[in-house]
Amino acid sequence: MFLKMPLTNRKSSIVYWLPNENHKRYSLYLNITNRCCNNCYFCFRKFKDGIREFTLRLRRDPSFREIVGELQKVLRRKDWSEIVFCGFGEPLERMDCVLEVTRWIKKYSEKAVRVDTNGQGYLLNSGEEVAMKLKSAGVDKLSVSLNGHDKATYNQVCKPEFEYAFERVLEFIEEAKKADLETEITAVTIPEVDIPKVRELSERIGVGFRVRAYIPCFW
Repeated sequence: MFLKMPLTNRKSSIVYWLPNENHKRYSLYLNITNRCCNNCYFCFRKFKDGIREFTLRLRRDPSFREIVGELQKVLRRKDWSEIVFCGFGEPLERMDCVLEVTRWIKKYSEKAVRVDTNGQGYLLNSGEEVAMKLKSAGVDKLSVSLNGHDKATYNQVCKPEFEYAFERVLEFIEEAKKADLETEITAVTIPEVDIPKVRELSERIGVGFRVRAYIPCFW
């Protein structure tokens, strides 16, 4: 759950775009749900309705047809660097939708598909071979947010609904690597998180690591 804020009158964005890190190209983002099993204290959605000109607070989860309809409007507008499942919620709350939309993207585009996730896909989809299904559908890359170098810190920062969230995130990363998905761990630069220790975790598992700058939301 998260702090609810009143919706603006602006139309909610299912599809939005932002410049990538070198600002030379844009990535295309898919905002498919506002549900999340974490309640991170620093989360952007606690303080804002969206980013730039895009309103990401949804009134309801969009259907497959609605997502594809919005994609069709913009898919050929630019040479997008990639297509990313990332919005105001955890994409794997709707794993079946992620799989279906990814298959559609791969049918009509050669763009790489990335899923930004909190890594709790196995807790959200009990009994499912999550990593293998993502790979089979055509997902190319996973970016797993791990804002805690140990369980105590993770629970303090992310306030997960699930008791064993930290352990299952690490398991998810291991399974993603086994499934031959390009995988990176990310961590936000907040005081509680020991960045070098999270980097050590990524090195031990054998996946990439990226630091994400904390952006204060009090403006």
